[in-house]
Amino acid sequence: MTAAKLKFLALVAGGVLVLDQLTKAWVLKHLALGASLTLIPGFFDLTHVHNPGGAFGFLATMGPVVRAIVFIAASALAAGVILWLYLQTPTRQRLAAFGLALVFGGALGNLIDRIRFGVVIDFFDVYIGRMHWPAFNVADSAITVGVCIFAAHLIFAKPSA
Repeated sequence: MTAAKLKFLALVAGGVLVLDQLTKAWVLKHLALGASLTLIPGFFDLTHVHNPGGAFGFLATMGPVVRAIVFIAASALAAGVILWLYLQTPTRQRLAAFGLALVFGGALGNLIDRIRFGVVIDFFDVYIGRMHWPAFNVADSAITVGVCIFAAHLIFAKPSA
């Protein structure tokens, strides 16, 4: 493990975490729960929503205490596994490391929400007409992009000799 590898993790994951928490703080300060700010009419709004469940509202109807225990434990475990994978990734596999660092930062951002609020603050609202994609946030975006980058690495990387 090199100091450069830890600096890279701190830069990427830390950048995601800071941007995620700053955008969520802005939403909490400037948009009431349920309020929207149209950015691209008919396609994209900032809409303040709370997601008590997982992706796409998974387990949202579960009791709040059980849900908190399940999601905080699962998020902490996932962050630990992602960190372990990052630390095991050879330094020369920069794309894989970048993807994992994005996922790690996003996982920490949503974990902080679950600990602080018991829900995840979401606000990106993409839609066409009445068809809406589930609201998401910077952390969710980093997780999605990071997983795609890591998957591309696994699929397309040449095996080491």
